[in-house]
Amino acid sequence: MSIPSRAGRCAALLLAAAALVLAPGCARDRNRPREAAYIARDAETLYTLARTTLDQGNYKTAAGLFDEVERQHPYSIWARRAQLMSAFSHYAARDYSAAILSAQRFLSLHPGNRDAPYAHYIIAMSYYEQIADVHRDQRVTQQAKDAMNELVRRFPASPYAADARLKLDLIDDHLAGKEMEIGRFYARNRQWIAASIRFRRVIDQYQTTSHVPEALYRLVEAYLALGIPEEAKRSAAVLGANFPGSKWYERGYRLMQSHAG
Repeated sequence: MSIPSRAGRCAALLLAAAALVLAPGCARDRNRPREAAYIARDAETLYTLARTTLDQGNYKTAAGLFDEVERQHPYSIWARRAQLMSAFSHYAARDYSAAILSAQRFLSLHPGNRDAPYAHYIIAMSYYEQIADVHRDQRVTQQAKDAMNELVRRFPASPYAADARLKLDLIDDHLAGKEMEIGRFYARNRQWIAASIRFRRVIDQYQTTSHVPEALYRLVEAYLALGIPEEAKRSAAVLGANFPGSKWYERGYRLMQSHAG
């Protein structure tokens, strides 16, 4: 299972944004960000300018203009809208750290607002966009998982929670892939105890992921190398019972046969 493309991820966020009357696109900035002339304007005029700038695809500039709405008119109804729009604009500009900070600020000021689920969604998606391949550190992957879980916990009936649940499956598969990568490294270096711990973790913590059949086979391999064939038999039996048609079962069967007698 792989992490979907950014285009697909943007589509989900933009569907959510439509309910908030946000911009209908999530492509790259089509023009270079330009410096906004931050002169005094009434709140509605400034907000409208920010929306127009966002619609034109100038996301960084739009984010600055939305921030200016709050700076010039902090107690207006436009300021509250602008805070969330600023978070979205930063997200669209791929400035994920700024998007997270803007959404967190919105939540700190308006925790009970009806758009709070969407603010949590922006935070979760901003972490999700930064997930790296399994060869790199997975700290941000865990942050994405924590943020998605928080969204589901706090707003289980929201449409954002439904999308978060789907992405949690992908995140778990990614984290399991990292455990497998480390486990294989230990196995290649014949550090069988360390390897078995990693493969066991995949089976215990990521039971629904695509990596479980291989993890069971690798456990068979590790236990045989450690000289504990009874544990190897147990892992092979679980592998055969749950994944009888997989290539990992076939390999496990051949491996057990080679050690029989």
